[in-house]
Amino acid sequence: MGLFDKLFEKKICAICGNEIKLLGNRKLEDGNMCKNCAEKLSPWFSDRRSSTVAEIKEQLAYREKNLETVKEFRVTRTIGGDDVKILLDEPARRFVVTSARNLVTENPDVIEFANVTGCKINIEEDREEVKRQDKEGNMVSFNPPRYTCEYDFYVELYVNHPYFNEMNFKLNSTSVMTTPENGVPGNRMPNPRFNPEYKQYEEMGQEIVEILTDVRQQARDEEAAAAAPKTAVTCPWCGATTMADANGCCEFCGGSLK
Repeated sequence: MGLFDKLFEKKICAICGNEIKLLGNRKLEDGNMCKNCAEKLSPWFSDRRSSTVAEIKEQLAYREKNLETVKEFRVTRTIGGDDVKILLDEPARRFVVTSARNLVTENPDVIEFANVTGCKINIEEDREEVKRQDKEGNMVSFNPPRYTCEYDFYVELYVNHPYFNEMNFKLNSTSVMTTPENGVPGNRMPNPRFNPEYKQYEEMGQEIVEILTDVRQQARDEEAAAAAPKTAVTCPWCGATTMADANGCCEFCGGSLK
């Protein structure tokens, strides 16, 4: 069978059983998957080609379960950039990273605060030299050289998750530009911190890092406290030797032991 024949060979999706349309095939390690099934996978998942049919089915089962969690998700705080946002459900100690307006339609992965393993901001610079035309019409460097710089701001979020461990996204929708005129007088290198937009996105990234670091630590502290063995104490209200209940109260009189 030639290459042309293989292109038009009938293929069946190993996930849903439907025929795969032309150019709609998504290769798996041991089978084929249609475009519609592939779109149901996590947007942060990148190992499709090396995944088996069984592994993809397991992930799709997780995605169905995740959708039920999304339906219960209640946004209490929003942080993030121009397009992609981090939505927090603080009472439930979880969050999503998404640009969607309708969470149920998008089904973003719900991440527990305690499963954050790291977070940092990455600022990428693209530098281009500004040149001038000399008397002979040649383009030559200034002395000292002058540059125009463009900056993009990314959040690198690391998580403990069965299907991915990184969630990297951009804060700004358009690059932030600085020119030599933005620089310190006498300095031909532009100083980005003289640019209000640069400061805005830098502070935005720092806020995200601080918030996710804080909520992660709080969640882990609460888990550690819940797992710690309880000790008997004397109730200051009734004098009984008791163990604190879930509300931190005496099991006999209900008085606070905190």
